[in-house]
Amino acid sequence: MNTLLERFLHYVSLDTQSDPDSTDRPGTPGQLSFLHLLDKELREMGWAATLHRQQYLTVRIPGNTDKAIPTIGFIAHVDTSPDVSGANICPQIIENYDGNDIVLNASRKITLRCADFPHLSQYTGQTLITTDGATLLGADDKAGVAILMELAQYLALHPELPHGDICLAFTTDEEVGRGTDGFDVADFGAQYAYTIDGGAIGELEYENFNAAIATLQVKGCNMHPGEADKTFKNALLLIEDFNRQLPADQRPETTSGYQGFYLLSQVNGSTEAAKAKYLVRDHDEAQFQNRKDFLYQTVHQLNQEYGDDTFQLHITDQYYNMQKKIAEYPIVIDKAVAALVKAGLSPVIKPIRGGTDGARLSYMGLPCPNLFTGGHNFHSIYEYISLQSMQKALEVVIHIVEGYNEA
Repeated sequence: MNTLLERFLHYVSLDTQSDPDSTDRPGTPGQLSFLHLLDKELREMGWAATLHRQQYLTVRIPGNTDKAIPTIGFIAHVDTSPDVSGANICPQIIENYDGNDIVLNASRKITLRCADFPHLSQYTGQTLITTDGATLLGADDKAGVAILMELAQYLALHPELPHGDICLAFTTDEEVGRGTDGFDVADFGAQYAYTIDGGAIGELEYENFNAAIATLQVKGCNMHPGEADKTFKNALLLIEDFNRQLPADQRPETTSGYQGFYLLSQVNGSTEAAKAKYLVRDHDEAQFQNRKDFLYQTVHQLNQEYGDDTFQLHITDQYYNMQKKIAEYPIVIDKAVAALVKAGLSPVIKPIRGGTDGARLSYMGLPCPNLFTGGHNFHSIYEYISLQSMQKALEVVIHIVEGYNEA
């Protein structure tokens, strides 16, 4: 576990935050620097990696048996969320956690409270890595990267373990929805794959949201407020009117499980013109379409009230529920469940209230469910991870490699 911890701490010290407004690939220079570091480390292990168009890194670890074994892939992303600062991360290591509240930053009065995060209680006696209350931790997905690099090291040190070809990929810009842009599935060469990008110990996920982003543009009518009677139209207030039409009980903070939502994620502009962005999410394909239709209908109704072209809406699909594709390949789930059990874990099968690179890859012809890393509270200053959970994730990945050899 010491090498896993050291590797993880090194990786989270690197600023690889993605940028949704960048048009570069990768969107930030730190991500490319990280790929070069991983390339160097893999070559030092004896594995020849390939950097594809400066966008993602892959390595193919050759099989060492004559048996016909499917080629298995494992994938993690190197970027961290732009939601919270990922620069100058100062992790706190809490050994033998006592089960009480954890003060992250005394001067800023930031505390990781058991009352707010009851899952803390299950980690009593373990080693936790937390933030210092000023940044995110970056376990999403530096934990996945560290686990796969430890897998590569393990396979280099244990040639006696029979296995087929193993493919690893490290993607960029996953947090801004571009992780698989330009990813060459055929060149990658895996028959089945797994993203190592999940949360709590034991989780196996092969259902996720269907996702779209809706951009609303609103045209106001600005003039001197002293002469505004019956003429002035405030574009910012018109967005507020649009938002009131959306069901208040269908927001992230009022939904769970398979329930979908609308999230107002961004508003900017002035009284003359304004723009808003919404995330549209639903696990059910028909309900997903209904949600998009509802937004268009709302725009139509408001344009009848305020005048044609006051509201303009553009919706772009981002990814779809992978369950539809993975259902065609039950082996990927069966092998993962068997590996979890072999590691002494009870599989926790649950839907992702989000998405992963695996969602898009599954629709690109590579069935790709998601496995846990052991982290909690991703994208926030309250993020933390258990070292023992990370170690179990590594065990599970190794057992998956073993499991396909037993096919």
